[in-house]
Amino acid sequence: MAVSDRIATAEGKRQYVRTLFDRIADRYDFITGFLSYGLDRRWKRTLVSLAKPGSGARALDLATGTGDIAFLLHDSAARVVGLDVTARMIRLAAEKSRRSRTAAPAFLVADMMALPFESASFDVITTGYGLRNVPDLNGALDEIHRVLKPGGQALSLDFTKPVNRIVRAAYLAYLSIVGGALGWALHGDADTYRYIPASIRTYPTAEELIGVMQRRGFTHVAHYPLLGGLMAIHQATK
Repeated sequence: MAVSDRIATAEGKRQYVRTLFDRIADRYDFITGFLSYGLDRRWKRTLVSLAKPGSGARALDLATGTGDIAFLLHDSAARVVGLDVTARMIRLAAEKSRRSRTAAPAFLVADMMALPFESASFDVITTGYGLRNVPDLNGALDEIHRVLKPGGQALSLDFTKPVNRIVRAAYLAYLSIVGGALGWALHGDADTYRYIPASIRTYPTAEELIGVMQRRGFTHVAHYPLLGGLMAIHQATK
């Protein structure tokens, strides 16, 4: 079955994403660096600089992966929780903590669709490549809105869907070809990273996502294009 068919329903996407990220966890840092032409870390630093968490701010990094954004937030003196649904990702993030830091973010395994926190708990909520992967975008945004404090900031870094149809077709074809080659080389399965273009096809454009966030109650929603508009950071206020 094609990847697009397997993620066509919310439950199908939920199961597919959980299986996929458990499989690729040990290659995750390499893949994000490779597909971003080595710019991933710079983009994450930009996201954190936009967040301006401040000393003592409570920050939550969703879909934290191996913890890159969580560590950057921690370096800004925020009190940080990194959350991911994939247990292997959290183990890798915790290993980074043990290797290099005397104090570090707290990491836990949980679902961003059902956050285990009281309402109005965090000053800043971030996610890198998280919103595109949830089975229900509206539901995920509702949960983010719920646990943000009034005036709190939500920021997301992710791939975007180009508005221009020709650019979109070329971009998705490129990702499919490169993803297929990487899938064969790293996992013996060409479909492994073809999930990325498949997920982009059903994700809003950068402008559309602004409207989605506004309809879920966020204000002052803006986006900052990256890589010629193929990536973007979205920022919003509760």
